[in-house]
Amino acid sequence: MDGYEKARLAALRQLNLLNTPPSENFDRIVRMARQIYDLPIAAVSLTDKDRQWFKSRVGVEHWEIPRYKACCNEVTMTSDLVVINDLLASDFYVDSVLARSGIRFYAGAPLVTHDGFTLGSMCVLGLQPREASDDELTALQDCSRLVMNQIDLQHAVGRIDFSSGLPNYVQFIEDLDDLARDHPGQPYFAVGTELVDLSQLGSLQRVMGPTYLSELLCVARKRLESHSTWPAARKLYHIGPCQLVHLDTGTTNGVIKRAHQWHEALMTAHIEETTSFTMSPAFGIVPFRLGKGSPSATLRRAHCAARDARDHDLVAGIYSATSDALHRRSFNLLSDFGHAVQSTDQLHLVYQPRVTMATGACKSAEALLRWQHRSLGIIYPIEFVPLLEQTPMCRQLTDWVLRHALAQVGVWRRQGLDLKIAINVAAANLIETDFTDRVLAYMAAENLPLDCIELELTESGLLSNGRAAREQLSRLVDAGIHVAIDDFGTGYSSLAYLQDIPAHVVKIDRSFITNLEQHTRGQTLVKSMINMAHDLGYSVVAEGVETCESYQRLNLLDCDEAQGYLIAKPLSEVQFSRWFRACRKKGLFSAQSGTLLN
Repeated sequence: MDGYEKARLAALRQLNLLNTPPSENFDRIVRMARQIYDLPIAAVSLTDKDRQWFKSRVGVEHWEIPRYKACCNEVTMTSDLVVINDLLASDFYVDSVLARSGIRFYAGAPLVTHDGFTLGSMCVLGLQPREASDDELTALQDCSRLVMNQIDLQHAVGRIDFSSGLPNYVQFIEDLDDLARDHPGQPYFAVGTELVDLSQLGSLQRVMGPTYLSELLCVARKRLESHSTWPAARKLYHIGPCQLVHLDTGTTNGVIKRAHQWHEALMTAHIEETTSFTMSPAFGIVPFRLGKGSPSATLRRAHCAARDARDHDLVAGIYSATSDALHRRSFNLLSDFGHAVQSTDQLHLVYQPRVTMATGACKSAEALLRWQHRSLGIIYPIEFVPLLEQTPMCRQLTDWVLRHALAQVGVWRRQGLDLKIAINVAAANLIETDFTDRVLAYMAAENLPLDCIELELTESGLLSNGRAAREQLSRLVDAGIHVAIDDFGTGYSSLAYLQDIPAHVVKIDRSFITNLEQHTRGQTLVKSMINMAHDLGYSVVAEGVETCESYQRLNLLDCDEAQGYLIAKPLSEVQFSRWFRACRKKGLFSAQSGTLLN
C-alpha cells in the first residue's frame, strides 16, 4: 500500500463516515441524482481498503460490494469523472460484481476532500446501456460537491468535536433518528462512559493543565477502539467533558460483561501508556427500542445510570427509573421553589421549644421551615434545603426564613412572650458580603433586641467556606448576635476548630442522643462533648430528646438545654403560643412525666 493510499484511508476514517447509519441529509442528494438521470439506482459510495461501502443508496438493498473491479474504485484511483456506457462491452468490467448483477450503465463523480484525498464517488447506475449528456455529467459533479459540502458541514457546524475528532451530541441525535427511521422498534443499549468523576473536573484541569482532559479522552478512545470486544463498526461519540457514549446490542449481561472489560482496559491505560493519566471510569447502560422516546432522553438516562454507578461504587449501572424519578423530583423542587417563595400559601414556619434542663423552663425555640407544595404535598427541609444551598436561591431561602421568623418574634414580644428564636442559616450565606447587614436591617425593622435570635450553622458548613465564613461570623458576633454550631459531632468534629469558631452554643446531634440511656459508650461520648464544650465556654443543647430516661441522663451529665419530641413536636405559631402560655401559667416542664408541672 503506497503512502497516498494510507493517507487517504486515514482521512476517510477520521471523518467517521464508514459503517454509520443512513442519513437523510445524504439521502436527499442521492434521490436528486437518481431523478436527474431517471435511473433506478444512485449511491454515495466510499472506497474502503477492500470494499465499496454505501453511505447512502437508493434502488439497491446491499450496503457494500468488493472493491475489486468496482467502478467506484476507478473513480477513487483516478480522482476523475468515470462513465461506462455498457459494462458488458468493457473487457475489464464484463465479469465484475456489478455486471453480473445486471448493471449495464455507470457514471461516477469523485468525492474529493480539501486535502486532495478522494473518498469515493457519487454514482448513478442503470440496467440498460446508455450515454450521459454534458448537462447530466455537470449535475452529477454538482451532486458530488453537495455531498462533500454536507461532510464539511458535519465537521464545521457542531457535529464533530474538534478536540477528540469524535462525533458529538448533535451527531448522536441525528444518527439515532436515522436508525429509528430504518429499524423502528429494534432493541439497543446506549452505554454512557464517564472517564473521571465529573465533580472533580475543575480540580483536575486546574492541577493538570487545560489540555489534560483532551489528552485523557484520546487515550481512552485508543484503548476502547483497540479492545478485542470493540467491533470496527461501533461508533464512539464524545458528548461532554470526559463523557462518551456508544450503541451496543445483545443481552444485558453481555453488555455489563463488556463494560467490565472496558473498565479494566481504561484503568490500566495510565500504567502502560503514560503515568500522567489516571482514570476512574463508570458506565451507565440504558436499554431502549429505536423510535421509542427521544435520543435526548436516552442520553440523559445514560448519564443518570453512570452517575448512579459511581455513587454506588459500581463499574456499570443499569438505568433505574426509580432513581431517575428521585433526581427529576429534586430538579422539579428546585424549579418550583422560586414560585413557592413568591406565594403566600406554600411556605410556613413551625416552632419547636427548647427547655432549660435544670428547671424545665422554656426560653427559646427553633424556627423550622415547611413547604406545602401545591401538587406534591408537604416537603420537609431535609429534602429541599440541601438542594437550594447549592444554588443562588439559598439567599432567597434564608431571607424568607429570617424575615418571617423575626416578624413572628416581634408579634410574640408585643404579646408579652419573651423568647429567643433559633434560625437555621446556610453556610453559603456567610460568603454573602452583605449578610450581616441584612440580618441587622431585618431586626431593626421589627425593633428587636440583638439577643432575641440565635443563628444556627452546621460545623461542616462552617469549615467548608474557610476564611470568608469566619470573617462574616466574627461580624455577626461582634454585632451582638448569638451563634450556635448545629448537628455537632456529625461533621469534622475536630478539637482544633472549636478554638477558632466564634460561637456561643453547641447543639449535639440527635444521632448521639437517641436511646442514650441504652448505650454506655454513647453516654461517654456525650459526656466528653459536654465537658469539652463547657471548658471552651459554650452552652450545650441536646437535640432529639424523646424519652424521660434520656432527659434525666443528660441532666446528670450537666447538659444545659434539651429539644425534642419529649418536650414538644414542632408547632404552628398558634399552637406554640398556647403551649408556651400553658407552660408559663401552670408551671414548668417536667422531665419525669413529660408534661407540664402544676
